[in-house]
Amino acid sequence: MVKRLLENNRIWSARVHERNPTFFERLSRQQKPEYLWIGCSDSRVPANEIVGLDPGEVFVHRNIANLVHTVDINCSAVLHFAIHELKISKIILCGHYGCSGVRAALTGSAGGLAEHWLGPMHDIIQENKQALDAIPEEQDRVDRLCELNVARQVANLTHSPIVQKAWAKGNKLVIHGVIYGLKDGLLRDLGLTVDRPPA
Repeated sequence: MVKRLLENNRIWSARVHERNPTFFERLSRQQKPEYLWIGCSDSRVPANEIVGLDPGEVFVHRNIANLVHTVDINCSAVLHFAIHELKISKIILCGHYGCSGVRAALTGSAGGLAEHWLGPMHDIIQENKQALDAIPEEQDRVDRLCELNVARQVANLTHSPIVQKAWAKGNKLVIHGVIYGLKDGLLRDLGLTVDRPPA
């Protein structure tokens, strides 16, 4: 298995080098991404590829169901590093339709640490229970919850002390909430763009 991955890597590296002989040399000298991407760990949602950007152009944090926990030190460290060290001014919070983590939260099928991790989604489910219950097909309910989850995580970002401090210092920082369609490969803007502290 590892041999196959190493061979794939050699082929990819040779292809990139053939197309752009200075790419890796330039990439190794600096990291100046324009975007921080917070997305799901799902293997079908590779951040760089779906937005057509090269390595070095997107700083990425991924976890199950693209959650922004206030107590998640990993996410907070990435957020702080992106804003204060890399000077990133655009954050993309990306969910995706058909998310297994969202489905597990909705159906109660997650166990162990995954159940604990997905715990905050139960608030979203309870707050929207009537509307979700009115959707007859489970897949459609999951997809609607995926959208609601993106909205909640954008809101969580706006309340993050790290983001609040950046705005207080006058940093131009914009948060965008989008969702990715596994069935068509398209990103959809959910109209969740925030560039200032909530009122």
